[in-house]
Amino acid sequence: MSAEVTLLGVRHHGPGSARAVAAALERLRPDAVLIEGPPEADPIIGLAGEKDMVPPVALLAHAVDDPARAAFWPYAEFSPEWVAIRYGVERELPVRFIDLPAAYGFAVTEEADPGPDEAVPGDPIALLAEAAGHDDPERWWEDVIEHRTPGADEFAPFAAVAEAMTALREEGVGERRRDELREAYMRQQIRAARRAGHRRIAVVCGAFHVPALAAMPTVAHDRALLAGLPKKVRTDITWVPWTYRRLSRLTGYGAGIASPGWYHHLFAASGDPLPKWLARAAELLRAEDHPVSSAHVIEAVRLARTLAVMRGRPLAGLTETLDAVRSVMCDGSDVALELVRDRLVIGDALGTVPDAAPAVPLQRDLSRLQRSLRLKPDVEPRDLDLDLRKENDAARSRLLHRLRLLGVEWGVPVRSAVHSTGTFRESWRLCWQPEFAVRIAEAAQWGTTVEDAAVGKAVGTARAAVELAELTGLVETCLLAGLGGALPAVMRVLADCAALDTDVAHLAGALPALVRALRYGDVRGTDNGALAEAATGLADRICVGLPPACTGLDAAGATAMRGHLDEVHGAIGLLEPADAPDASGDLADRWAAALRSLARREPTGGPATGVPGLLRGRAVRLLLDDGRLGSEEAGRRMGLVLSVANAPADAAGWVEGFLTGGGALLLHDPRLLGLLDAWLTAVPAEVFTDVLPLLRRTFSALEAGVRTTVGSRVAAGPLDAAAAPAGTDGALLDQARADAALPTLALLLGLPGGLPRIPLQAAGRDT
Repeated sequence: MSAEVTLLGVRHHGPGSARAVAAALERLRPDAVLIEGPPEADPIIGLAGEKDMVPPVALLAHAVDDPARAAFWPYAEFSPEWVAIRYGVERELPVRFIDLPAAYGFAVTEEADPGPDEAVPGDPIALLAEAAGHDDPERWWEDVIEHRTPGADEFAPFAAVAEAMTALREEGVGERRRDELREAYMRQQIRAARRAGHRRIAVVCGAFHVPALAAMPTVAHDRALLAGLPKKVRTDITWVPWTYRRLSRLTGYGAGIASPGWYHHLFAASGDPLPKWLARAAELLRAEDHPVSSAHVIEAVRLARTLAVMRGRPLAGLTETLDAVRSVMCDGSDVALELVRDRLVIGDALGTVPDAAPAVPLQRDLSRLQRSLRLKPDVEPRDLDLDLRKENDAARSRLLHRLRLLGVEWGVPVRSAVHSTGTFRESWRLCWQPEFAVRIAEAAQWGTTVEDAAVGKAVGTARAAVELAELTGLVETCLLAGLGGALPAVMRVLADCAALDTDVAHLAGALPALVRALRYGDVRGTDNGALAEAATGLADRICVGLPPACTGLDAAGATAMRGHLDEVHGAIGLLEPADAPDASGDLADRWAAALRSLARREPTGGPATGVPGLLRGRAVRLLLDDGRLGSEEAGRRMGLVLSVANAPADAAGWVEGFLTGGGALLLHDPRLLGLLDAWLTAVPAEVFTDVLPLLRRTFSALEAGVRTTVGSRVAAGPLDAAAAPAGTDGALLDQARADAALPTLALLLGLPGGLPRIPLQAAGRDT
């Protein structure tokens, strides 16, 4: 007795196809189920029947020697293949995957893109829709397949689709070399099922493959096709959680769908799905404070059905439903409608897989840590504030930093909503992505636990690093992640690299990360001895080499060096004598001496012979802010720079460096504002246009209140800093109004003769 093979051609992730497969399997009652998919998954296909296996899920296959070469086979509850898997597993039937093994797929090179003169195979669904007179393939397929319920003949839809695909393949539509190999292998597996003695075999595959599987060629023909396959690549495969967002076409998945949330509703809802879905949309909008009532739901149902009739559709599809939601519930707003699209049309469902699913040891260790630290993976972004003084929060922080080092960006540091300058607080934004499973498999080469893998990755990264800043950033990461096992090796590489690097810019870029890492020691309990020694050594080398390194820089180089100057200044300010006991507390003095040397190096024989004004002005400002330079001396230096003997462009750069970071000192010391005003009014007209962009950039960076006050003082009249009375900010006083107050003041002081009249304009600053 020959075996009966029933081919059920489907479209991946189609609710109508899934319902049709379920009805056909109930009618057929096969004794074996063959499904298009990777045969490597046959040993774990039984896990689909576990209660902890909740779709959406995916099969993940990757090359053992190169985990980055990976492939996914996602399944949702409404996927026809998933329906067939569950049918067979629940009835304890043989269920096999029959597609070309992933081991071959990783070895087969991708087909070259067709040239400009070569024909590109057409989309079968689009061609069928065009033949039926429809301009939208998706809408046509929904009307004829996905919105249909199984009729009296459960096999009629599959026969119709097979006939259509046969006609297309006779015209050579969509055929590729890789499809020929896959279909040859599938035919081989069907023959194997026959030889195993199965009498009723159900084959669930893509509709496009049905004609090739129905017309069985000779065994020799298929063997000849498969003879050219390359050598298999050693492959591992497992089940991983998936999401509806990753299933959507927006993520680039080739067999994805634009509306997985909508398709799930079509599959799960009994009866008319439209009212239930619109009720869910109303509930969502009400939760977001949109005024939506039951009357809106009733009217939206009516409108969607009317639109379907007007457009000649058997049922209201997603297009009609969303049009009704926009018009009735959202008052025509696309903003509110986008919320419905995001939450209901696509959805945020995240599947789960049982613990028995195969996994690399690193993944198992991560799962253990997630449970013990109560950090549940979730596709919905959420913020997490950590207090590093608490043991559990500190462990969470170490885990997230270690995963970032391994390339698993589950958590991303963000600015906390709680304003705090302490180093004991961290804020993260967590969002789990299914593709992290691939990155974990890649990271498994470094170790079997998260800590061991992070240590191995840190040491490997250090040995491959070429930039000093990269190494100091890695040291900071090691301290944040609590990787004491990696620090000695990383510090050795850092010391060697720092000893050979003579570029002050590189040293300046590396120091802040080391100093930041020193600040974490008190909270995290790390040993900072070697780190403090390295930071102090870098700081000393910067102090010595800074003035020569700043000489002769162009505009771009001076701007970059100014950023380094500010960062190093802040870093040295954070270095305490306890951090550098051998420095005897004089590191700050050496840095101040370097700044003084920088401020004195004026160009004498052209711009290439001195330090740019931007850096000299910045050095003066940093010394002034630290109290190592008096305001009188700062004013004297500004007066010298703004004299007619200096080039206006260099003077403008000096002003920019001096005022960057805060211009309030112009308000506290009117003499500085007077000097600046006098210089600016004396700039020759022929060079004023060159100086103006620098000044505009300088003043645009000041605080809005400072700009307003400076503008009002300049508008009030000439600024004479030397003659302006104290407290007047240079403005002239009304003599008559001042004289009117003298009798009252004399009475209060008990002076019977009154007070003598003093001309205010001659009183001076100490009046």
